[in-house]
Order: sequence, then C-alpha cells, then structure tokens
Amino acid sequence: MSISKHSINDFILFAVYSFAENNKKCTFQQLIKECFSLFPEVFCFSEYPNWPDARKLDRPLRALRKKKFIKGNPQTSFTLTPSGKKVAQEIAKTLCQKKLL
Repeated sequence: MSISKHSINDFILFAVYSFAENNKKCTFQQLIKECFSLFPEVFCFSEYPNWPDARKLDRPLRALRKKKFIKGNPQTSFTLTPSGKKVAQEIAKTLCQKKLL
C-alpha cells in the first residue's frame, strides 16, 4: 500500500474501519497489531523495525477522538463515528486504488 500522501491518523482510521467492516471488536492491543501489520514502516520502533511502537498511536487516537471520528479508549475498544466512517471510506478507496496500481 502506498503511504506517501497519508497521515498516521489516516492509517489508524483505516485500521479501525477494517475491524468494523469485519464485525470485529477493535481493542487497543488489536489496533496496535493491525496498524503494525498493515503499515510496519510507520508503526515500528526506529531502532527495532520488527517491533510495533504503541506510543505512536497515543496522540493520534486523542486527536481522532477530538475531531469526533472515533469513540472509545484503550481500556475498552474503539469504534468509528458516522463522520469517521465517511473519512475512513475515502481513505480506504485511495489506499486500495494505490494497491491495485
């Protein structure tokens, strides 16, 4: 997947969206795993590229909640709001188009 024109917030929204589309609960641990699996170069430790860095999700998750794109918290789970779903669908379209090229 091409990542050049997307922000870390976009990747997180896309990951939460993928859980929703598969009717799965998006816990914080699962979100870390999914983000790292999809975008390892973005969500890894700089010195240990084979390991996910959960700290990279902290501020973006707060920003996404503040924008009212997601609901939830690390102790429970995360879901998309209606506006977050719209944005995530657009992100998914662009990421999937790039994947096909």
